[in-house]
Order: sequence, then C-alpha cells, then structure tokens
Amino acid sequence: MLTLQKIKVLSIKQFVFWFVLFTAFLAGIALAVQASGSASKILAPGFWPVFAFLGGLTFIAYMVAFLGIKRNPQMGVMTILGSIGIKMIFSMALVLIFSLKGQGIDLRFALNFFSLYLLFSAFEMYCLLRNLRHQN
Repeated sequence: MLTLQKIKVLSIKQFVFWFVLFTAFLAGIALAVQASGSASKILAPGFWPVFAFLGGLTFIAYMVAFLGIKRNPQMGVMTILGSIGIKMIFSMALVLIFSLKGQGIDLRFALNFFSLYLLFSAFEMYCLLRNLRHQN
C-alpha cells in the first residue's frame, strides 16, 4: 500500500526527465503508426505541429503552476486552475487557427488533438497533484 510518506515531491529536474520520457514515448507511438503505413488513416496532416505545440504548452503550464505553488502554497489549487485555463485557451486558439487556415477540421484532426491534449494534461495533473499532496 502506498502511503503519503513514500511519495516524493518532483523537482524541476525530475519533471523534465519524466516529461521528456513521456513525450518520447508518445512520439514513438506516432512514429510507429507512420511506419506501419496506416498514418493517412489515423494521423491528421497537421499532427506534428499540434504535437509540438501541446508538448511545449504543457511544459510551460507546468512550470508556471509549479513556481506558483512554490511561491505561495496556499494558492496552489488556484495556480493549477489558472494554468489549466490558460492552456485550454491557447489550445482552442490553435484549433481555431487550424480550422480557419484549412478547409475545416475533420474527425482525424479532432481525435488526434483531443487525445494529445488529454494525455499531456493527465501527465501534467499527475505531476502537479503529486507536489500538492506532499504539503498536506
């Protein structure tokens, strides 16, 4: 059974290590799909720019929330909610740009975007909640 005493706070270096590992894992899955030849059925034409944008945005949002938690631990939850909100606004702006630039958004793009958004967000929330849990 995992107790609160055994859970360690993630430092910035540890987060960067796990984030690079997680991003490489997701990129490896996408590259395997491309190598299999079924990329035109699964991956949208703008997959890699979306992947890079969401990866960078997740990294920035985590850093902002992490620094906010360290600066004022009582406002930790509000800092996390703020970083999530900003991340969501920038992500929806990306979807708007892609829809205006192209001939619209097809189902592949929507599935690629939301799966990446949810995977990166789940990873970010796990790391942030791990830091908050240690304070209680």
